[in-house]
Amino acid sequence: MKLLYYTRQPLEEAIYAPKLADSVHFALIEDGKCLALLHNSGIVYAKAEPGAQGLLHAYSLRDPWMTRIGSAWHLLARRIEVDGAPDADSAGHLLHFVSEDLLHFAQQPLLPETDELARAYAGRAAASVDGLALPEGCIPAGIIDIPEETALRMRHRFLPPVNVANEVPARVEAASPADMARVKAVARYSDGSTVKKRVDWLLDTVDFTVPGTYEVEGRVHQDRYEFPVAWHKADPAICKWQGMYYFISTNDLDGNHSLYIRQASSIPALATAQQICILDTTMYPHLGNLLWAPEMHIIDGKLYIFHAGTPESFFCEQCHVMALKEGGNPIKASDWEMPRRVVKADGSMLYGPEGITLDMTVFHSAGKLYAAWSQRQFQPVDLGAWLYIAEIDPKKPWQLKTEPQVLTKPEYGWENNHVFVAEGPFALYHGGRIYLSYSGALVDSTYVVGMLSMADGADPLDPASWTKENYPLLSSRSVEGEYGPGHNAYVTDEDGLVWNTYHARPGFYATQQGSSSERVDEKVIFGARSSGIRRVHFSIEDFPVLDMTEEMDLDPALQWVRTTVVVA
Repeated sequence: MKLLYYTRQPLEEAIYAPKLADSVHFALIEDGKCLALLHNSGIVYAKAEPGAQGLLHAYSLRDPWMTRIGSAWHLLARRIEVDGAPDADSAGHLLHFVSEDLLHFAQQPLLPETDELARAYAGRAAASVDGLALPEGCIPAGIIDIPEETALRMRHRFLPPVNVANEVPARVEAASPADMARVKAVARYSDGSTVKKRVDWLLDTVDFTVPGTYEVEGRVHQDRYEFPVAWHKADPAICKWQGMYYFISTNDLDGNHSLYIRQASSIPALATAQQICILDTTMYPHLGNLLWAPEMHIIDGKLYIFHAGTPESFFCEQCHVMALKEGGNPIKASDWEMPRRVVKADGSMLYGPEGITLDMTVFHSAGKLYAAWSQRQFQPVDLGAWLYIAEIDPKKPWQLKTEPQVLTKPEYGWENNHVFVAEGPFALYHGGRIYLSYSGALVDSTYVVGMLSMADGADPLDPASWTKENYPLLSSRSVEGEYGPGHNAYVTDEDGLVWNTYHARPGFYATQQGSSSERVDEKVIFGARSSGIRRVHFSIEDFPVLDMTEEMDLDPALQWVRTTVVVA
């Protein structure tokens, strides 16, 4: 199998900026055609480096070259400034990445051009791409041979799987509709992964009082969520509490001055459920202005809302925790205690007054409770938003037990596009790992979802426990018409399926007219931040897939299944 690696031409700034285009892209070559991976988006980016006063200095790359030495692939490239200018600090050196699997790339110290490997880079031949149908915008750099099993893993990681079959038992014994409700379909996908799904059986022809055999049809069940499911609702999260589901989000409609909650017996019913205000900026003097990013968590049998708030401006936003009173009703504002500001172990302010904290989430590992949040220093210089982590007290989840430490910085181009931001963390447990997704870049059309993960039970405070993906799992290129997807959260439904809630901006192309009424250009018009819901699939390697659309999840041509029902 052959692999094309390349950089690409940028599109308009709001769609695919130069900072994104100047990265390494990959495409599998099959029968003279190129199959672009990750939606023809970059997978390997140059890391930002800390400079004076801790400021991160972003870089990009060009002219990549790859070779294999032993079991490892080596990727070399020229480091450049994000505006395309030469990088003076790396003069005489090259960027150097090493990968064992072509899925993860570890950036090494800058490689002197006198190194033997760097000399091989200098003598590289131009890529021959004659006859190839290249991906859009491709600036070819080279082609290498890779093993079939490596190509298969790249396909599984960087292409969303699609539904290829839905199977049910050929013959089932049933004495009632309830028995049939337990007969599920096994949905199979192109990567070999499977998931069990409920079937809506058509049982009108079955008389469960009369023994015999009956041929029945059913449709594989799939909850449908047209995007958006909630307009002007950002940072959405859903929690299940005492048999009911609750939806909560940032309210962009009133300028982030209230928190509304919806209650329903199922996740689909939340889309049309009545929304009820449980907190607004008139209730407490210490929360008299912006209310942001709420999410509900159950800790030791109690329900809490973690959110950010301030009586002043954005530059004073801080994490808070609000507890539901004993026996309280979550949709009744008076049943919630006054929000408390999160503090350190000694009772001092979590961070400030030189910066802000927000987007706090919690998760368990090895019997301990941890908080992760976004923290941004503004004074004496703006460092951008970084993710922090600490252990917290489950009896008082507004108080840390350990000192905050950096979890990750917005070091890649997709995290610092337009602004240096890492925020909105949320944990997902699956397959013995904790996946901590988070969002990066400016909250505009370039917002994205990244991923950290670690073995469940490892020490979250040890940086070595975490693996960070080099690329975003969800971006404006993932699903057509959804721009700037991010600040996501997860919920599991009554069938055991995991759903991803997120916000994005609806977008469409509009023709710009010149004075002569002739078409001049097409430009994307973006709508307001609004909520979406999509099922989280787990690949054959148990890695979360966030960009599987409804049609990929359930092929309409395969949705009908048949079985023989035996009534004894």
